[in-house]
Amino acid sequence: MDSMTILAFAIYFIALIIIGIHFWRIKDRDSMEDYILGGRSFGPYVSAMSAQASDMSGWLLMGLPGSIVLAGLGQAWIGIGLLIGSYTSWLFVAKRLRKHSFVSKNSLTMPEFFSNRFADHKGYLRIACAIIILFFFTIYVGSGFQSCGIVMEMLLENSGMEIGIIVGGAVIILYTFLGGYKALCWTDFFQAILMVVVIVAVPLVIIGDFGWDNITAGWDYIQETQIPGYTSLFFNDGVAISAVVVISGLVWGLGYYGMPHIVVRYMSIRKVSEIKVARRVSLLWGIFALSFVCLIGIMAGVYLPANGVDILNMSSKEAEFVFMYTAQKLFETSAPFILGVVFAAILAAIMSTASSQLLVSASSVTNDILAKSERVHISERNLMWLARGIVIVISIIGMCLALFGSDNIMGLVSYAWSGFGSAFSPVMILALFWKRMNWQGALAAMVTGFAVVVFWETFMDWTDLYSLFPGFILAFIVGVVVAKLTPEPSQEVIDEYEAAQNYQDPEETA
Repeated sequence: MDSMTILAFAIYFIALIIIGIHFWRIKDRDSMEDYILGGRSFGPYVSAMSAQASDMSGWLLMGLPGSIVLAGLGQAWIGIGLLIGSYTSWLFVAKRLRKHSFVSKNSLTMPEFFSNRFADHKGYLRIACAIIILFFFTIYVGSGFQSCGIVMEMLLENSGMEIGIIVGGAVIILYTFLGGYKALCWTDFFQAILMVVVIVAVPLVIIGDFGWDNITAGWDYIQETQIPGYTSLFFNDGVAISAVVVISGLVWGLGYYGMPHIVVRYMSIRKVSEIKVARRVSLLWGIFALSFVCLIGIMAGVYLPANGVDILNMSSKEAEFVFMYTAQKLFETSAPFILGVVFAAILAAIMSTASSQLLVSASSVTNDILAKSERVHISERNLMWLARGIVIVISIIGMCLALFGSDNIMGLVSYAWSGFGSAFSPVMILALFWKRMNWQGALAAMVTGFAVVVFWETFMDWTDLYSLFPGFILAFIVGVVVAKLTPEPSQEVIDEYEAAQNYQDPEETA
């Protein structure tokens, strides 16, 4: 790889570390609220961009374009579902959660919010949440490290994926360890900008390099000889799309309502009144990112064969390299520094997600279990050091999973996303919109969602129906039924719920 490409990549790494060091040195770094929630100090632009960057992991620039190259634009239903889910989550969940999390004893994490919201004094919800978070985030982080390994392997010319996993993992650990939530949000903000600039620019460069007429002629050839309906949303791998495929794509959007590393952005925003701006920024970013990534996928189906890359015999694993192959053909000779920027954008999508997941996992153990234990007495400063240690431990486990686990990034992400969406999204909706919901119903819903996803992914994958659909539906039903069959919440819980509904920013009531 050209030295200018590596230079661009090195600048990106150094910038991340500098941000981590900066927030390590600020005076309030010893506050748990600051370390895991940023002191609820973020404005709408950073909150929105950070949420989107932490959401769009390696699947955005690796899994999604690859699946579109192999099967056509029908694979974009996942992107449509995510865009709808992201917007509706900001619309219906963000404002209520920001209010409720503050009123409910200033809850710093999603597990703490559930526990406080339902007055779960014995901590059943916190422990169940922590177990689910650690289980699925370890899988999710493993997919992130695996993506790092793939990118670094291509950058360093087949040096081995192991080197990439170690180097990428070390940088993620370093700035997460040092800077905490503030470092994550600010790195995510800049990474989101980098990602969307590259995602929009690459298709435009393809058009300039190859010509729009050649691209459309290529699409016609593919549809006539290889994959019918290649550029249609209503065909998947040459076959008219089924209702199961559409449902399985759209249902991805349900995951947003209970995704721990995304909803924490709603909790950390500075003012309730700023959520409307954040929602619009998030929507705009999502439209540009997802639509142009889909465009990259179907353009690559024409551009790569014309440049000597055989896509007809690609495996699903090889298809994850599509975006990188395209960037190499465009920039490796003419603009090697730009190629480094493109590779950095791919890594940005990966690192922003992995770092957020590491911090949420660490806070679940420290803030939601150890800090609330009556048997363990640890100072806030020591809890922060424990959180940093847990970041390292989970990273090592994730690296091992990346090295020895599944080799399909999309599969790992899909499994973890479904797990969180099924276990937490129904509980979040019921917690925010139903005054009658209690801790028994919440716990039953969590356990049901978790169990259904594990069962479905293990024994029912032949149905082609995404496990989030049955997991969410059954968890929601069980949560409502159990809540109805068990005692109503106390008057204190109901009063707190109503106080959250009426909460306003302090300056608005002054």
